[in-house]
Amino acid sequence: MPHDVVLITDPLEALLMAPPPDQAVRVGIVVPASGTLGLLAPSTLNCAALAAAELNAAGGVLGRPVELVLVDGGRPPAEVAAEVGGLVQARALSALVGTHASDVRVALAYAVGGAVPYVYTPPYEGGERTPGVFLLGETPERQLRPALDQLVAARAQRWMLLGNDYVWPRRVHAAAHRQLARAGARVVAERYVPRGGADAAELVEQVATARVDAVLLSLVGSDLVAFNRQFARSPMAGRVARVCAALEENGLLGAGGDGSGELYAAMGYFAALATDASLAFGERYAARFGPDAPVLNGHSEGAYDGVHLLATLARRAGTLAAPALDAVADGTRVAGGRGPFVMRGRHAEQPVYVARADGLDFEVIASG
Repeated sequence: MPHDVVLITDPLEALLMAPPPDQAVRVGIVVPASGTLGLLAPSTLNCAALAAAELNAAGGVLGRPVELVLVDGGRPPAEVAAEVGGLVQARALSALVGTHASDVRVALAYAVGGAVPYVYTPPYEGGERTPGVFLLGETPERQLRPALDQLVAARAQRWMLLGNDYVWPRRVHAAAHRQLARAGARVVAERYVPRGGADAAELVEQVATARVDAVLLSLVGSDLVAFNRQFARSPMAGRVARVCAALEENGLLGAGGDGSGELYAAMGYFAALATDASLAFGERYAARFGPDAPVLNGHSEGAYDGVHLLATLARRAGTLAAPALDAVADGTRVAGGRGPFVMRGRHAEQPVYVARADGLDFEVIASG
């Protein structure tokens, strides 16, 4: 990594060698470096570093350089929260950007308690109102509507909902029940499995038994990869549609791609997004990290936006104190990697895109 951004990968080092507050702004990047979501870390760290480099080239945040501290968000929530809480209490962190599961977010929001601002970037279940927490990701109703409406209108009347067993998939399924009922479709089967404990062959067999037209998948990480890889070998691959609420480019590559024409994803960003802002963002990423860099995806781009959101809020407030950022957040406009967005009620307002897998890539086919 170029030397214009300090990246600390050992939280103990961050604790023992914390700079005075007037010398640097240290941002904790909480991303799974282990567990079922561990594939997210490389590109997420790259995108956070790209944002920090851009800020440092323009004078930093409040006149101070931005430094990054990696925190492994793939561990149990209590363990992550204890580590981050200790760093915040020791004033070793000025802010947090989190790209991780929702159960970790709940634990972190409680542990940090508004002591530092915390930007949570992935799609999430909605309802977060903790002071000092800012949300970039789509909530289920907004994320699902374009994809579900399109498939129901085409032919998908019988649905199965399949996800991991924690708060985000359960809220996604609740929203899907409402949306599908409004559209005149039916949920005929539903299943939750522990993270990291899914038997892909068994789950594919359950889909076949249910005789559905489509499956909504709220599996995450390696569980989603294993299911899609197994499903692609089944006779249902070109006949039963799959809609994924957490499938991004890493997961598509991990599954070996998909040529069925019936694998869809709903996210706020895809590397194939052809807006001017997205194309420019991809060019800057490639210029910094090279042609063989970890692939861009919705989660990593969110980390880029999260670091820039912190900087924009700090400029408006003249400080990084969380209460002051809360006070100026509404109406804040940020130039993100996917395009500009506005904060309302500490949530970002921006489009959702539907993409279809085309081999090892996505093709963006709709927005909403």
